[in-house]
Amino acid sequence: MARVAIVGAGAMGSVYAGLMASAGHEVHAVTLWKEHAQTMSRHGLRVEGISGDRTAPVQGSTTTEGIGPCDLVIISTKAADVETAARSALSLLGPETSVQTIQNGLGSADRVASIIDPDRIAVGVVGGFGASLCAPGHVHHNRMEMVRFGAYAGLPRTALEAGAQIWRAAGFEVALFDDTDRMVWEKLIFNVAFSATSCLTGKTIGEVMSDPNTWWVAQHCALEAVEVADALGVRLQLGDPLEHIRRLGAKIPDARPSMLLDHLSRQPSEIEVINGAIPREAEKVGLTAPINATLVALVKAREAEWSR
Repeated sequence: MARVAIVGAGAMGSVYAGLMASAGHEVHAVTLWKEHAQTMSRHGLRVEGISGDRTAPVQGSTTTEGIGPCDLVIISTKAADVETAARSALSLLGPETSVQTIQNGLGSADRVASIIDPDRIAVGVVGGFGASLCAPGHVHHNRMEMVRFGAYAGLPRTALEAGAQIWRAAGFEVALFDDTDRMVWEKLIFNVAFSATSCLTGKTIGEVMSDPNTWWVAQHCALEAVEVADALGVRLQLGDPLEHIRRLGAKIPDARPSMLLDHLSRQPSEIEVINGAIPREAEKVGLTAPINATLVALVKAREAEWSR
């Protein structure tokens, strides 16, 4: 079995850690939440939800110091923290270590690659998940949809496949992509539809889709993203993008996007790399994305109130 370090054991990272440990891998989960780390180390990590209910042996810590080289390092922090996480992960790298970086939005992999050898890196995208930390050492998740990976630069296919096998052994369905732009944008379009819309209204994904007013905003955010992706030459394979979004959303109607969860806890969100990425990328190709830009401004205005 593999030796795995997960840098960023929040809700999603904890699900990865628990299911991988349950499959027999040696898992080290790094989190800044001291109580969470201590509970995992002392009592194991409880994972409940669509995969069942189990407690797995996970070694929790608040730092990467002392863990040593691993077969696989997974960086699953929020986008704002990837550079700090990448630097801390350097001590986890052995000669054959692969690094998977899994964040929402655009740009995180580029920042990781400025610190870690790009030829070690796999870009990851997960979809159809909803996770929340219930208490220290206890995480809940909804569904287990597709996990996608592609090489950032020169990571060998054998190494990409070896990393995928660790996930598959833990019960995840994994697909490998040669076209990472397509992979990332197809997930981004889904996030763009629901993240800011849900955040500003407090609605779940299902409630956004069932309300004509919020669904109008969500679908036009997505359509702006599709237009920009097309202008950039990204080869999306979604069919009807709105049908695709509704189909995926219908699988997790009760899920609350991470941006909403951030605001419920009065934490800064990932608005700049999700909805905020669309106006920035649009400008590169002579387009505008006014609906996404408006939602970005509203989310940032709310966040600015917290610091006053």
